[in-house]
Amino acid sequence: MKINNNFFKKKNNVYLSNIFKVLKLNFIYKNIKINNIKDLKSAKNNDISFFNSLKYIDVLKHSKSSFIITDQKYEKIVKKYSNPVIVRNILKSVAIVTKLFYPDSIEDAVDLSVKISERNKFKKVKFGHNVLIGINVKIGKNTIIGHNTIIESNVIIGDNCVIGNNVLIKNTIIGNNVRILDASVIGKKGFGFFPDKNRNFRYPHIGIVIINDNVEIGCNNTIDRGSLSNTIIGKNTFIDNQVHIAHNVEIGKNCIITGQVGFAGSSKIGENVKIGGQAGISGHLRIGNNVEIAGGSGVIKNIPDNSKVMGYPAKDIRKFLKDNK
Repeated sequence: MKINNNFFKKKNNVYLSNIFKVLKLNFIYKNIKINNIKDLKSAKNNDISFFNSLKYIDVLKHSKSSFIITDQKYEKIVKKYSNPVIVRNILKSVAIVTKLFYPDSIEDAVDLSVKISERNKFKKVKFGHNVLIGINVKIGKNTIIGHNTIIESNVIIGDNCVIGNNVLIKNTIIGNNVRILDASVIGKKGFGFFPDKNRNFRYPHIGIVIINDNVEIGCNNTIDRGSLSNTIIGKNTFIDNQVHIAHNVEIGKNCIITGQVGFAGSSKIGENVKIGGQAGISGHLRIGNNVEIAGGSGVIKNIPDNSKVMGYPAKDIRKFLKDNK
């Protein structure tokens, strides 16, 4: 799937000195233009990124980022691979720099460009009543859009898709043969902020949602867009009703996720994973391929390939059954 992210307007004239200024740091490097802020994996030369956990050390080793926001604890490690920018609070600093590049990314503003008349240009698409379409939307042939659905600006939807009634889609790229059932919300900002006694500091979300071919998403699902990276649903994955997928979550191919499952941010789910109803997946975890997670389980640590787990905290299903005879 070709990804061309036109969802968020970026400032083009950001220099390293500007970044140090908004972070209230003493400027110590030669002043150069910084192209963008990215996660470690996707950052390129003259980008700035961040490092806040040893679990990402392998990604750090291969990152092309010219500058990396971190704290004193990781300064010596980061120096081996890039130029560290030392701060007290890494994630809050990343939020401040992201807002510098993308000033309009904090709020999930209502897209007032959407209109009923815009849909007239789609010759091979069937629309229900009261469908609103934003500008720069692409919809493939033989796709059906249900009643009262809103497709905001820049969204891309592939061929042979069915979008149900009362669906809201923003900041999203959708492949072919995708089914999104009634009342789902796709592409809203994630639940990211820093608590403050006077006013909570919101975290910008400049990622998008990518839904690959042959996916089915049930009724009343909520899928948040990514913060710096993207939220991704792999090919041929089927998701039941009332599932919440938080920002930066990646779900692999051929997964089956049943009702009321919740995914916390930045967890990576492998291929051919099956998850029972009302299970919860904590943030920043790695779930391997061919894993089965029983209903009602609470997953709070990584799970290797080919495992079957159950309970809270989730553990090998044979051990769980033995311990609970």
